[in-house]
Amino acid sequence: MLMLQIILLSIAIMAIVMAMLATQILLKKGGKFPNTHIGGNKEMAKRGIFCATTQDKMEQKSGLKIKHLNIDSFEDSQIRSC
Repeated sequence: MLMLQIILLSIAIMAIVMAMLATQILLKKGGKFPNTHIGGNKEMAKRGIFCATTQDKMEQKSGLKIKHLNIDSFEDSQIRSC
């Protein structure tokens, strides 16, 4: 019986906490969760800072060519040191 009371009390507390967290979203007209993603920050966008996924897509679109390392051009001592 005590265990059931503890579980019900826990569920009630969690419901109250969730309602308190969602108060602004529920009561404010057009309310929504705040965008905490890097891409949603205007100041970071002004400075050219984007999330890794966005930067990767931008680099792929720009057609950045990666120069591959030619191992044959290294001397044996440099290859052994790696």
